Amino acid sequence: MDHRGEFRRAALESGVPDAEIDRFSRHLRLAIGLCGRGDGSPVGHIGGAPRLPVGMKWPSAGDVPLPLLLSVDCGALPRIEGFDLPANGTLLFFVHKERDFLESRADPGRYARVVYVPDGTETEVVRPPDPACVGERIDLCAELRAELPLWLEERDEDEDWHEFWEDLEWDDMSPFQQRLARYVERELPHLDELRSLAYDLWSSSAYLVIGGYADDDTTFDDLMAKTLAKGESFPYPDEDAFRLVSEWIPLANEGRIYEEYYTKFMIRHDDLAAARWDKALTVTIFDAP
Repeated sequence: MDHRGEFRRAALESGVPDAEIDRFSRHLRLAIGLCGRGDGSPVGHIGGAPRLPVGMKWPSAGDVPLPLLLSVDCGALPRIEGFDLPANGTLLFFVHKERDFLESRADPGRYARVVYVPDGTETEVVRPPDPACVGERIDLCAELRAELPLWLEERDEDEDWHEFWEDLEWDDMSPFQQRLARYVERELPHLDELRSLAYDLWSSSAYLVIGGYADDDTTFDDLMAKTLAKGESFPYPDEDAFRLVSEWIPLANEGRIYEEYYTKFMIRHDDLAAARWDKALTVTIFDAP
C-alpha cells in the first residue's frame, strides 16, 4: 500500500501546501505496533517456547540463558517503505534485562541476542533451560503507528517525561535548538494539522513497537556510550546528537513501565538493510518515580 501517497492526498484535501507536506514527510516514520488484541491474524508472540534451527542451543551469555522477549514473523508484518525488514523469515529477540541494564556500558550486547531464522530452515520447538526464560504465550497482531522525532512531538503539559524543548526560553536555547525552532515556525506552519492527520490515519497504543523513533535522552546517551571509541569525547554537541540519533531505528521497542526494566533493540539503517543482526544494540532502562 502507498502509505505516503495516502497521507499526501489527505493533507492536500486539508489545504496544506504540497511543499510543506514534503518537508513534514521527511520526518514522519511509520512503525508497526504489536498488541495482543484485535481481529487480525497473529504476526508473532511474546512468551511461549520459540522455534529455533534444529541443533541450535538456547541463546545464552556464558552460563546465563537469555529470556525470550519476542518472536515475530517478518512475512506477516505490513510492509513499510524505507524500513528494510526481511520480507520473510522469523526474528527472535532474547535479553536478560536486569543484567543488560547493569552491564550495558561495560560489555554491550553480551546479555542480548537477535536471531534471524530464514524461511525454509528446519526448526524445532526448544524447551527453555530455565522456566523464567519464557512467560505465558500471547499472540500479537500488527497495526500501523505514526511516529515523529521528539522535537516535533506535541508537548503534554501534564507529562513529566523528557521533552525536547523542556521549558526553555529563547535565550536559554542552544544555537541548534534555535535553528530548529525557526525551521518549525517558518517551514511547518501547519504542523498541528499535519501531526493530527498522521495520528488519525495511523494510531496505535501498542506496548511493543517495531520501527519508528527512540530519540529520548536516555536511549541516546546509552547508545553513544556503547558506540564511542575509548577516549572519544562525550556527550556530542546538539547537531551531532541529532544526526546520530536519526541513523538508528528500533527493531523492537518496549513501552515505558515504572519500576520495571524495559528494553529497546536498536540498529543502524545500513546494518538493517544488510541483515547484520550482530550489530544490533540494546538499551535497557529502569525507571522509578
